[in-house]
Formats: sequence, C-alpha cells, structure tokens
Amino acid sequence: MANRLAATGAKVLMIERGNYLPREADNWSVKAVFHDRKYTAKETWRDKDGKPFHPSTFYYVGGNSKFFGAATVRFRTEDFEDLEHEDGVAPAWPWTYSEFAPYYDEAERLMGTHGTAGADPIEPPRSGPFPYPTIGHEPEMEAIADKLRSKGLRPFPLPIAIDRHKGGACVRCATCDGFACKLGAKNDAEVRLVRPALATGQVDLVLDTKVLRLITDATGKRVTGVEIERGGETKVIEGDLFISSAGAINSSVLLLRSKNEKHPGGIGNNTSDLLGRNYMAHNNTAMMAIHPFRKNKVTFQKSMAINDFYLANHHRPYPLGNIQGLGKLQGGMLTANVKFIPEWAMDLFATRSVDWWIMSEDLPHRDNRVTLDNDGTVRISYTPNNEKAHNELVKVWAKTMRSIGYPLIITQRMDITVSMHQCGTAVFGRDPATSVLDPWCKVWDVDNLYVVDASFLPSSTGFNPSLTIVAQGVRVAEHLARDVLKTSAAA
Repeated sequence: MANRLAATGAKVLMIERGNYLPREADNWSVKAVFHDRKYTAKETWRDKDGKPFHPSTFYYVGGNSKFFGAATVRFRTEDFEDLEHEDGVAPAWPWTYSEFAPYYDEAERLMGTHGTAGADPIEPPRSGPFPYPTIGHEPEMEAIADKLRSKGLRPFPLPIAIDRHKGGACVRCATCDGFACKLGAKNDAEVRLVRPALATGQVDLVLDTKVLRLITDATGKRVTGVEIERGGETKVIEGDLFISSAGAINSSVLLLRSKNEKHPGGIGNNTSDLLGRNYMAHNNTAMMAIHPFRKNKVTFQKSMAINDFYLANHHRPYPLGNIQGLGKLQGGMLTANVKFIPEWAMDLFATRSVDWWIMSEDLPHRDNRVTLDNDGTVRISYTPNNEKAHNELVKVWAKTMRSIGYPLIITQRMDITVSMHQCGTAVFGRDPATSVLDPWCKVWDVDNLYVVDASFLPSSTGFNPSLTIVAQGVRVAEHLARDVLKTSAAA
C-alpha cells in the first residue's frame, strides 16, 4: 500500500512494530532460526483451551515475508467462485478472477516472479508471460519430474520471487524457504516494496513502535488517530486515512482492542459480529521421502509444484490440494524434528530425502477465531476442518513417492503455532451483514479505515496467499488514488 500510494504523490507514514532484520550469518543458521528461534516474536498466545504457545510470527520491516518461501502463485478461477469441498463449500468472492487478474499482473511485476506461462495444467487465464523466466530444476529435481510424468502427473515450475535473473543477487542456496536472506536476494516485502517506497521521499517509516489502538471521533464514523507505544512512552498520531496491514491475526486484534462506546465489540464488528472469526491457515504437512542408499545432492529444492489433485480429480470428486517442493530440509529443522528418531538419524535421512510441502484448503468457520483474553493475551481458537481431503492427499503423495523409489516416508503435520498462512479474520463482501469489509477493503462502519492484508480473504484456497495479498494492495491503492484521494490513478 505504501509503495503504490507513494507513486501517486500521497504522503504516507508507516508505523512498524519491529525494526529491520539484520543481514548476518545467523540468517542461514538452522540452530539460530529453528532451535534458538532468534528472530521469532517474543510473545505468548493461547489456543482454544487456554494453553499457551509461542507463535511462529515475525515483527520486522517486511513482516512474515522475510521468512516466506517466495512462492507467488495466483489463485484459480474456481477459487473465486463457490467451490465444493469434501467438508463443505469455500464461498465465492465479491470479485471474479477476470476482474482480479490485471492486479495479479502488476503484483508479479512488483515481486519479480519467475515462472513459465502455460506450464501449470490448471493455470487461470493470464495476459502474458511472467516477468522473469523459470529458474529451472537442478538435475535431481528434473529426474523426479521425469518420473512423475511417467506416472501420468504434470509437474510444473513453481512461480517464485527471488532475485535470480541476470545481474541478480541470488546464489540459489539451500537456506531460502523458512530462512531470511542475508544477501537480500529473496523478493520479500521489504526488498521489493518498502525500500522502493522509501526511496520516493513520500514515505516516512517509524520503527520499534507498537500501535495500541485506533481512536475515533464522537460519531464513531471516522478514525482520527492511532495510539502508539514507543520507548516506554504513549503518544497519539493523527491522520486523514488509516490502513491496517498488520496481518490477519494482529489486524483483527488491533480492531478488537480499539472498542469504544460506538464500537462496543471492536471497530468493524457492529453489524456482522465477524471480526476475528473465520480464521484460516491451511492444512499443511511437511514430507520427507527418503531413498536409503542414494543421496539427494539438490541445493535449491523449491522449484516444482503439482496441481493434478488441486480440483476434483481421478482419486476423488472433490479438491485435495497443492504439492510443492520444500526448501531442502536439514536434520535440525523444525519440519524434520520427529522426537522418536535420534538427531543423527534425521541428519542421515535429510541427506537422502526429497522434501515436499503438502497444502490443502481449510474452510471458514465462525468458531475458528481470534479473540483477546481479559489480560490482553491473544487467543487463537481453531479446530481443523477438511482434514479428510488433506489426509488423502498425504497418502496419495506418499504412495507416489514410494512408486518412484523412495520407500521411507516421514511426515509432520503443522499445528496452530505455524501462523504463516493466516487469513480470513475480517472478510470482505458486498453485504455488511455478512462481512467486515466492503469490496474495497474499507471497514463498513468507518469512513476512513481500510484493512489490507490477508484478513480480507473469504476463503484460504489451497495456495500461498502472498501474491494475492500484494494484488489486493495494488487494487485497493488504485481505488484510493482514483476515488478517495483524487490523485493520478495512472501512477
């Protein structure tokens, strides 16, 4: 939002809870990242039963994208429509894919996505090629792709946002997915969006500053300021237009914490009682497929995806999900931390495994929600759903791996502590009775407050949400420039 609005000449203040993530050797250290959790937020949340846990969330310029796997995938045409799943229906969006597609074009350009148009067998229509060509597979992954094709499957290059083109900084290392990049070669939100925004001179960035609550006028119809905490002091910053982009969990927390006489259930909650509800984070499983006698010499493994099971397929008449290559696992990494296997064995397995991220859609449910306990602690009440489809996909892929020569399979299901794909807590729609935000992500009850992050997603789909969040940012910024700020929409 800062990037696009700055291009129109708007003056923008960004308030960042954290600071810049330092580029240092520990960025690529398994011990520092996965064991010591050096970069993870130092806070405690609670689950639905009140049990405390430490979430895998990150407070830096660029947010969680500093540690994302750089997959930048478009949702399917079917994802924008009512889509029948084994456990229910993923609801339609207020916009169709064709209306959203031009913003995907711009989002891919902004993020510097590599890919091959037409390679994905269920790819939605697009206006042209990717900004950069596919990074290609290393020999080990290309051999696996050939074996999968012999089984009738259609692997394709995963669209990915890294600085791998001519003159780029990417060295195609093994520490991209789940790590920060000490070279600045991962195209995260800081590198591709925030730094260029700051370079315009239109954007100011305040660091190490937590927004405590939003303050409205006496009518409750306009936000007049934000109360912040910085260096032990509390102050109020005033402004004309306010945008919350704190992530699906913390944006809903902020709006809930901002309750007042006119908004007793939190800002945006007066009509629908949906603020914080419909929390989704995908059904995710990490899989190690192990060949006991052959080492996997691949370095950059996150180059392939399989969508043959994404929609109704020959296994089941309903969607199962997406499969992606996972950044090369090392013995001490979280996704391979299986307690009943000693660490030396996991180290041995990791050198002989091909690793996958298996992802299925979870469906919106009112009782899956973000709330605040009386002491102010964030509570994530979440009960998984659509698990049968996900479990079937894991079984199908395990069987596939065994059939191409990987007899030993180890899986780890991701739990509530993994909040990287969080979405859905302030859904957008065309009816204030059934949504928190209007189709332009404005809070229905407030004239000058927008929520532009994964909160708006009415369904999680079965893909990484990163590109769609960026596309929505482009779209809302265009609307604000044209219809609200009355500046040049062409910029």
